[in-house]
Amino acid sequence: MDKTTGLTHLIKSTQYSMQGLKSAVKYETAFRHELFCCLFMIPLALWLGDDAVEKALMIGSVLLVLVVELLNSAIEAVVDRIGTERHELSGRAKDQGSAAVFVALVIVAITWAFMLFN
Repeated sequence: MDKTTGLTHLIKSTQYSMQGLKSAVKYETAFRHELFCCLFMIPLALWLGDDAVEKALMIGSVLLVLVVELLNSAIEAVVDRIGTERHELSGRAKDQGSAAVFVALVIVAITWAFMLFN
């Protein structure tokens, strides 16, 4: 295996990350929906946030949803790769990944509520 370092490693890592984002946009409907929401929520946070900290918290909470959705999609892909038959552990893994996305969405709601109504 070829071990890359330095700038070559950075370039390769960035390429892999971009491939992951492209595949999420292409194959994951939930990721596309959340990305679409970001197009509105990030500018809205920049407009509604009173200071840099509020803006960062509002934007960060929205971006957290994308991160968790990417991880959830990765879990689902691995589970599906292992097999298509119904298995309790596979179902549990998928359900817990979905629950993680739900918690991230709750974080958005709480963060935005505190920033806007406090």
